[in-house]
Amino acid sequence: MTAEATPLRLFVIAGEPSGDLLGARLMAAVKRRADRPVRFVGIGGERMVAEGLESLFPMEELALFGVVELLPRLPRLIWRLHQTVAAIRDQMPDAVLTIDSPGFTFRVGRRLRQGRHPVREVPLIHYVAPTVWAWRPERARKIAAFLDHLLVLLPFEPPWFEREGLATTYVGHPIVEGGADRGDAAGFRRRHGIDAGSRLLAVLPGSRMTELGRLLPDFGGALERLAPQYPNLVAVVPTLPRVAATVRAAVAGWPVRTLVTEGDAEKYDAFAAAEVALAASGTVALELALARLPAVIAYRMNPLTVALYRRLVRTKYANLVNIMLDRPVVPERIQEDCRPDQLAAAVAALLESPAARQAQIDELAAVGGWLGAGGITPSDRAADVVWRLAVRRAEGGRH
Repeated sequence: MTAEATPLRLFVIAGEPSGDLLGARLMAAVKRRADRPVRFVGIGGERMVAEGLESLFPMEELALFGVVELLPRLPRLIWRLHQTVAAIRDQMPDAVLTIDSPGFTFRVGRRLRQGRHPVREVPLIHYVAPTVWAWRPERARKIAAFLDHLLVLLPFEPPWFEREGLATTYVGHPIVEGGADRGDAAGFRRRHGIDAGSRLLAVLPGSRMTELGRLLPDFGGALERLAPQYPNLVAVVPTLPRVAATVRAAVAGWPVRTLVTEGDAEKYDAFAAAEVALAASGTVALELALARLPAVIAYRMNPLTVALYRRLVRTKYANLVNIMLDRPVVPERIQEDCRPDQLAAAVAALLESPAARQAQIDELAAVGGWLGAGGITPSDRAADVVWRLAVRRAEGGRH
């Protein structure tokens, strides 16, 4: 095999569904611009596997959130950490790309750089910056000690890390590539037999089992309060195939007609058809903003986890849209406010007022710009950096 045909080897790690989506899009972008075969090994979900990833173990083992939720799984996570580091040391890929999930991925990076036999020749690239602007700014200095390059999603993030000597590239948020703003409302209503007189509410309770367990009862309770007031209300719950059965069982008793759909195309069509959304805080809140769908954002975690976070977090809001705009454009009902009565009242306020819906829509118009919409896609920008660093390593010789 010629040197030009030798596969480039990339070790890619994602720990949750949002990272799986980012990783899959970046992998596709790498393959589009590659001038030789590429082998992807690491940890990822169904999207990354579909793009060709050889996953060491199911990504779902890493998809935990919160200190209290983590503790029972800690021994197995430590074992998976050892397994991952050992695989990288054994394979010595041309680059290691970690995606978000800093609780796991940063430990991988530190272990590779430390110990009796540190791995220094393989570039370590991380995708999605920790939110040092929201809490614990000292983390910028700590990650600069072991990372070679950081890919960030928001335009104001690079200076936080560059001042610590870490090479940082703003690439934009790949969420702008997904089509959240291009749904087919008429097609969705036609496929699901939703007549023109029905009012559609998009309900998005998250993708982690812990989120579903906490939020689905509250969301169902909110619908119990809304149903008498809106007899023509239809709920649509877009979800992922791996949790669809859990979601269907949980919503079977909801008091309004409820559709559970799978896949991004159905989700984005539902966004276009809906009047309002009730959603878990997270990446989906940005998708709703891109779709310009008025929403109420909610979240609830273990109280001990929240108590720890509230001592550290420096922002007033949970939703990135509100953080960026520095005002509560999208209503938030977090923790003790995440109750059926408050959720129902916030949703009803939007359903009742076309003016309130339009005011939120107008405020969301600028979201695409600061997420990097237009021109070269964020995934292609990120892939260019990963490819350049990996090729430099490959052409410099593997050890």
